[in-house]
Amino acid sequence: MSSHPIAETVASLMPRAQQELAELVAFQSVADWAQFPRSESEKAANWVAGALRAEGFQDVALLDTPDGTQSVYGYLPGPEGAPTVLLYAHYDVQPPLDEAAWVSPPFELTERDGRWYGRGAADCKGGFIMHLLALRALKANGGVPVGVKVIVEGSEEQGTGGLQQYAEAHPELLTADAIVIGDAGNFRTGLPTVTATLRGMTLMKIRIDTLAGNLHSGMFGGAAPDALAALIKVLDSLRAADGSTTVDGLAQDGVWEGLQYPEEDFRADAKVLEGVELIGGGTVADRLWARPAVTVLGIDCPPVIGATPSVHASAGALVSLRIPPGVDTQEAIKLLEAHLRAHTPWKARLELEVVGQGQPFQADTSSPAYASMAAAMEVGYPGQEMQISGMGGSIPLCNALTSLYPDAEMLLIGLSEPEAQIHAVNESVSPEELERLSVVEALFLVNYARSKQS
Repeated sequence: MSSHPIAETVASLMPRAQQELAELVAFQSVADWAQFPRSESEKAANWVAGALRAEGFQDVALLDTPDGTQSVYGYLPGPEGAPTVLLYAHYDVQPPLDEAAWVSPPFELTERDGRWYGRGAADCKGGFIMHLLALRALKANGGVPVGVKVIVEGSEEQGTGGLQQYAEAHPELLTADAIVIGDAGNFRTGLPTVTATLRGMTLMKIRIDTLAGNLHSGMFGGAAPDALAALIKVLDSLRAADGSTTVDGLAQDGVWEGLQYPEEDFRADAKVLEGVELIGGGTVADRLWARPAVTVLGIDCPPVIGATPSVHASAGALVSLRIPPGVDTQEAIKLLEAHLRAHTPWKARLELEVVGQGQPFQADTSSPAYASMAAAMEVGYPGQEMQISGMGGSIPLCNALTSLYPDAEMLLIGLSEPEAQIHAVNESVSPEELERLSVVEALFLVNYARSKQS
C-alpha cells in the first residue's frame, strides 16, 4: 500500500471498518418480506442513516420508494464552487440460499484465510463502508473537497425499481457532476478496474398454439402440428451452429477494445465442464461485453415424469436478450419480435409479450472523471494501471441516472471481484481491496475537485 497520508489514515481506520461492517452484515436485510422480516431492513436503513448523521451529513432521510422499501439519502456540502459527487451503494442483500453450505453463519461477519465472510460483505454493505472510509480519510487530511450526496438503496437485489421511480419523480434530489456506483468490482483481486459498459436487456414471453387441445401422438402424430416442436425450432433459430446469438438484423460482430478475459480464466470462473466448448466467436470479452446474448430462461412444457404420448397444443418460453452498448433496446426488441415471427413454422399462432427491459450503458472514458480515477488508482495500487472492463449484466439504476442526468460522469467501482462469490454461499470481501479502494475513492474526489477548478 502507498505511504500517502490518506492511505495511512485509511489503514488506521480498518479495525473500526471491520466492526461497522460486522454490525451492518448482522441485519438480515433481504427485501423479500415473505422470507425475512421487514424490521431487519428497517434496522439496516436506520443504521446507515445514523452513520451519515455521525459524519455530518445534512438532510438525512429515509425515502419511502414506490416498491415499499426505503432508500437512505444524505448531503454533505462542499467548499464554495466545488462540484458535487453522488456516491451509491445498497444495503439490501441476496438471501443466504443454503445456510448449511456456509462455513460460518451468513449474517455474522467472520474472518477466515485473510477474508471477511458474510452476506453483503462485498455486495454491497462493504460498498457503503468504502464510502465512509474515503470520507473519513479526507476529513483527517484537510477536508472533503467536493459536495457529496450519498444514496443507499434498499431493494437493488429485488429489481423492483423503487429507487429509479423515486428519482424520476424527484429528479432534483440526485443531481451531481459525477456519480460513483460502488456496486461493481475489480476484474481480479489487486487489479484496479472501472466498469465502463453494461449490456441492456429484454425479457420476452413466447407462446405458440397449434391445436384446440392435445392429441394422441399415435393417432395424430406426423400430421398434427406440434406446438412444442414449433417452439423448439423457434428457439433453435436464435443460435448459429457455434452457439453465437443470431437475431435477424441485430449485429453480433462487436469488438471489445479494453481489458481482455483469457479463455482459460473464463472457463475456470464459469466452472465449464472439462471437454465442453465455449459458445460464440471472437474473444471472450467480445462475447460478454460487446455482443448480444440470448438465453432461454424457462420453457412451459410437460415434465418428463408424468408425460403422456401427446402432440402438444401449446408451449411457451421466457427468453432473455442481452443488448450491447450502441444498440437501442427498443430497436433490439423490434428485431427480436420480427425474428421470432419469421422463424415460427407451420403458420403456428404466436403470442409475444415483453415483460422486462433496460437500456445498455456506456461511459465516456475520456472524461475528467476517468482521468481523475486513473490517477487515484495508480496511488492506491502501486505499479498497476487502471483497467477498463465491461459488465455483461444490467444495472437499471445506471440507465435511469444517465437518462435523468445526461451530463453527469458515471464510474462503476466496488468490492465484487470474482473471489467474493457474491450471490452465492460463502460471500466474502477482501479487506485489502476495501482498504485500497477506499484510498482510491478519497483520492478520486481530490483529483476530481482539482479537475473542475477554473
